[in-house]
Amino acid sequence: MKLSFSIRGWQGYCWDDFIQASKDNRFAGIELYDVQSEIFKQNDSPFHRYNATKTLRALQDEKLSIPCISSVGDLSHEATAKQTHDEIARCIQLAQKMRVPYVGIHAEQTQDTPFVYEAIKALLPVAETAKVTLLLQTTGAFSDTGTLRDLLNYFASDNLGALWDIHDPWLLHGEEPETTVKNLGAYIRHVHMKDSTQEHQSRRFCLIGDGEVPIAQMMQALSSINYHNFISLEWNPIWMLDITDMDVIFSYFAYYIRNFSSTSRKKSALYKNRARTGKFIWKKETLIHKTFSQVLDHMVEEFPDQYAFKFPTLQYTRTYEQFRNDVDRAARAFIHMGVAPGTHVAVWATNIPQWFIAFWAVTKIGGVLVSMNTSYKIHEAEYLLRQSDTHTLIMVDGFRDSNYSEIIETLCPELEHTPSGAALHAKRLPFLRNVITVGFEKKGCQTWDVACGRFDRVPKEELARVAGTIDPDDVCNMQYTSGTTGFPKGVMLTHYNIVNNGKCIGDRMDLSTADRMMIQVPMFHCFGMVLAMTAAMTHGSTLLPLPYFSPRPALACINQEHITCFHGVPTMFISLLEHPDFAKTDFSHMRTGIMAGSPCPIAVMQDVVAKMNMDEITIVFGQTESSPGCTMSSIDDPLEVRVGTVGRALPEIECKIVDAETGAD
Repeated sequence: MKLSFSIRGWQGYCWDDFIQASKDNRFAGIELYDVQSEIFKQNDSPFHRYNATKTLRALQDEKLSIPCISSVGDLSHEATAKQTHDEIARCIQLAQKMRVPYVGIHAEQTQDTPFVYEAIKALLPVAETAKVTLLLQTTGAFSDTGTLRDLLNYFASDNLGALWDIHDPWLLHGEEPETTVKNLGAYIRHVHMKDSTQEHQSRRFCLIGDGEVPIAQMMQALSSINYHNFISLEWNPIWMLDITDMDVIFSYFAYYIRNFSSTSRKKSALYKNRARTGKFIWKKETLIHKTFSQVLDHMVEEFPDQYAFKFPTLQYTRTYEQFRNDVDRAARAFIHMGVAPGTHVAVWATNIPQWFIAFWAVTKIGGVLVSMNTSYKIHEAEYLLRQSDTHTLIMVDGFRDSNYSEIIETLCPELEHTPSGAALHAKRLPFLRNVITVGFEKKGCQTWDVACGRFDRVPKEELARVAGTIDPDDVCNMQYTSGTTGFPKGVMLTHYNIVNNGKCIGDRMDLSTADRMMIQVPMFHCFGMVLAMTAAMTHGSTLLPLPYFSPRPALACINQEHITCFHGVPTMFISLLEHPDFAKTDFSHMRTGIMAGSPCPIAVMQDVVAKMNMDEITIVFGQTESSPGCTMSSIDDPLEVRVGTVGRALPEIECKIVDAETGAD
């Protein structure tokens, strides 16, 4: 439950007063009202186009937000239709600029309801373009929430909802809170609260809880729909002239409302894995609306001292909090190099620490990480870098029989005459501006350490501002398909795609803080990036990456690091089973993993279960375009199901089986 207050009625106060009042009374938000008032018009206004970014940053620093902007104009008043439309459009424009999710609108005259439909029809496209939701208040024409429900059902738009003013439906129609919730349900996105009592022949507004409005029933009704947004106090100082002190009004409201339990039934307690040896954050088989940055922040909040990474063969061990610090420094350095939301950053490297840092840093600032196959030769590399419009390339000097250093020198001879740190301009790769080398130096390039050492040229507040603009539906990764039907295609995957695919895969594996996952599959592929890294890091597990697969170091890692899970294609499992060190390896901590990539012989799967102690091994079927998992078995499925099938659909995945010849279901 989050508390806010509306600035409506509080004339004579400045923005700093409202900020201070919020801090003093532990409010989480300030609701704006009347974009035509002086607080919005003055040149020194916190919402003037020159000051808006600064105001937004200050709100973030104080952990405050603006939950809603309420308009003044009456949608049902035909004579002022144009003025009302223009005013609401300005509210939407400000909401977009200040990242406010909702704009409150209202209609007072019940006889002009049809006119309201036309007004909303004209405003909805504006709101949809700005990604702002209009909220019709339960006042006036729509204090009868059944009428409001019919309107909302008519439009059936994600950008139109309800603002529940609890006072008017109860006062004007005798509507119980349970009825309001039954009528509006999930349409309720914001709540206004005020109280009143009957005095002689009129009603008098009073402090919350001192009047006749059924506050307790309202809170219980909100709880029934798991409401977790803002409850906003509406108060005008002229209502009680003997109490005009803002702090008195606000502190009383906060104290009264906090006596109620939260309206959200979401448990803050962590979940335990099946063996009750570890914990994880989010309920299984459900989707979450988070960016990668938000996922990492949540892990740091709950498990700051849990190891996130321990490289068995490299000097890199980090807790979740330490890893986020590395990510933030890299992200600030990338901003300095010109990486912005939508910028493409390619990583051409094996599973080294810089791969992971780059991924989380690039996605934090809205960049798109382009995955490059470590086996690429010059023509494949040129195709990908050109086709993806790569702006920044992070690379090692080579892998196996591919010499990346020579390849980039051939593709960009201009590097020879480009000062280190200066923007590159190459004829064959016209969008490439930066080349960052890891583990070696090259003319015209920056080393990773030098590039990241410039993080302090970008304030941490700027990083917070940029990160705050990123949406879970933004593209964060381009995965190139194998190209079996022609040239490889860059599949654009969003935070929402990958985070949820990895989370649901981790759910099926019962991952938690108790797990130590060895990563031997390549990170440039979905197998490593989603099924391994994302699955583990959405569950607070520890990752132990190997730069590349080799059976001897893999068996040594399992033996020495008490590995509980790892993934592989069937040939990887076979090479482990057949290696001379296999008999000397301790598999007693092993539990689960994923076998995917190609069909596995039943005998091999049986050996994996019996000899590697992987009693809970699972199988995933997927494709890059699906980010990638589609179906998966679960650790509690019978062995024959996990051996002989690819499981069942992951949450929210729709599947059907068709006849290959006729196309019929």
